[in-house]
Amino acid sequence: MDRANVVIIGGGVVGCAIAAAASAEWSDVFVLEQMPKIGMGASSRNSGVIHSGLYYTPGSLKARLCVRGSEMTYKFCEAHGVPHRKTGKLVVATSKEQEPTLEKLMETGRKNGVEGLRMIDAAAIRKREPHIAGTAAIEVPSTGIVSSEELVKAYARIASDHGGDIVTRAKVRRLERAGGLMRVTSDAGEIEARCLVNSAGLFADEVAALMGSPMAKHRIYPVRGEYCEIVRSRSDLVRGLVYPLPHAEGLSLGVHLTKTLWGGVLVGPTAHYIADKNDYESNRPPVEDFVRMAQPMLPEIRAEDLVPAYTGIRAKLAPPGGHHATDFVIEKDTQLANVVHLIGMESPALTSAGAIAEYAMEMIGEILN
Repeated sequence: MDRANVVIIGGGVVGCAIAAAASAEWSDVFVLEQMPKIGMGASSRNSGVIHSGLYYTPGSLKARLCVRGSEMTYKFCEAHGVPHRKTGKLVVATSKEQEPTLEKLMETGRKNGVEGLRMIDAAAIRKREPHIAGTAAIEVPSTGIVSSEELVKAYARIASDHGGDIVTRAKVRRLERAGGLMRVTSDAGEIEARCLVNSAGLFADEVAALMGSPMAKHRIYPVRGEYCEIVRSRSDLVRGLVYPLPHAEGLSLGVHLTKTLWGGVLVGPTAHYIADKNDYESNRPPVEDFVRMAQPMLPEIRAEDLVPAYTGIRAKLAPPGGHHATDFVIEKDTQLANVVHLIGMESPALTSAGAIAEYAMEMIGEILN
């Protein structure tokens, strides 16, 4: 039976970033991805935004790893030819009543170490984004956009260059202890791991349950988000990135406007709980819903300006109802000494991937060294 130093379950951006880091330190690093290609889940079904660290509870993993990860992502993209652009963004208050909340958000960003934040007025908003309506906005210069698919591929390419193995169509079926190792049975065969990393995204809770881990207590509740795209003839309505205030209960950052690397404009994502982690298409909202959600910031938008785009599913750790702002779970297993879990890796995991890998590497090193 094959034996590996590190087996990573999940070939999304986080799993591939960990593989890139781990394969530089150890031989025999494997990534097992159940889909035909890497990064086909949440890693490529998102807005492609490099976040600044504005939104997250000070001191949380999300705050720390996003701020660190943003810097790392820009450097990584420059070094490895990943298409990206530092665009900055606006977070807009559409009424005077929203401005105190906007000020609190800016204070959170400053506590998290986000640099260059400043408040601008309605005239400055119009100068930067002529079609956007708002009474005030936070200008966030460190935000940008990236080709998320190319980012995943670059991490995987580095892992392969270091001798790592990226194995697709390798859904994990069974996990069990084998002496001091973890035996992994997948559609690609069996392998024994000195260190097993659970980076299975939407399915990380199911992987934890498969090995009988107490970490399965962290249940993932899938939240789907749909996007529309503004038709090309109207793409001049938005110049950069424009966000509303985030949902007060923390479910999402709200339906925002994203000028993409290819010159289009995404409107979305929505946010609603679903029962099936593989359900990307049923009961999609009509374009009129996107118009209603976007019009407070973009009054000129009409239903005829929009066409449906793709959908994504977030790995939420909070059930429906109540407050939804949760943190990443990145921990060694409390019972299985050679397992590291990454659970609830929703946004800003794309931005934070390099920093998450750095963080996880400390735990992997404790197991292997």
